[in-house]
Amino acid sequence: MKFYLSSAAAAVVLMSGFGAAMAQDVIVVQPEQKTIVREYIKKEPLASVNLLGVELKLGSPVPDTVQLREVPNVKYRVAVINDQTVLVDPETHQIVEVLN
Repeated sequence: MKFYLSSAAAAVVLMSGFGAAMAQDVIVVQPEQKTIVREYIKKEPLASVNLLGVELKLGSPVPDTVQLREVPNVKYRVAVINDQTVLVDPETHQIVEVLN
């Protein structure tokens, strides 16, 4: 009985640690940065890159072949993929925001 209780306690500790680690990976793009990107795109339109099979969601990788444009005063890079504007972390090439 003690073995099961210890295993259950260990599982709870591991899962809570896993949840904390996952929470650290969440990236929040500030509304001001989204506004800056939207205004930039209006002034400097980007051509859309059509990529078949690429799912545009948070954490999805963007192929290295996609050119990422730097936006002044914004940490992330911007690209337009499949007619959707996305913000991409330049270090990991992962989508951090899909703008509507």
